[in-house]
Amino acid sequence: MTITREAVEAFLFHEADLLDDMDVEAWLALWAPECCYWVPCNGRDDSTDPQRQVSIIYDDRARLEDRIYRLMSSAAHSQRPRSRMRRVVGNIRYQVREGEVHTRSNFLLAELRRGRQEIWSGVSQHRLLPASDGFQIRAKTVLLTQSDEAIDNLTFLL
Repeated sequence: MTITREAVEAFLFHEADLLDDMDVEAWLALWAPECCYWVPCNGRDDSTDPQRQVSIIYDDRARLEDRIYRLMSSAAHSQRPRSRMRRVVGNIRYQVREGEVHTRSNFLLAELRRGRQEIWSGVSQHRLLPASDGFQIRAKTVLLTQSDEAIDNLTFLL
């Protein structure tokens, strides 16, 4: 696979579309078997240690699969009705390092649920593994702008 800006951007836009459309099974299929999905708490960068500090989310593959199962089950009352979401991904930068594609992009996410709109923003960092049909996500870190504020209902995927 040839790694180009267009391929990297297309992958990140595709991931955003899957999340906005709540196609979580297809989104989960983007992830490598050994992976990490991390949303640090009270951090504006990725220098915190998730083993020693509180995280909003810190999932390996098994925990990510459990999260998807719960989200899609009828027991996920915090997502009844489901949030309607649309996100904009921009300012995408990437580097190829040691066989991985490291990305950094900004996002704005509008969430509407029960007549209330929330705006989420931050930086997403991906470590992507090139594959024959695109990329697999090895790691994703989401640095929320509001990670040090009270968060009411973050039961959807960023």
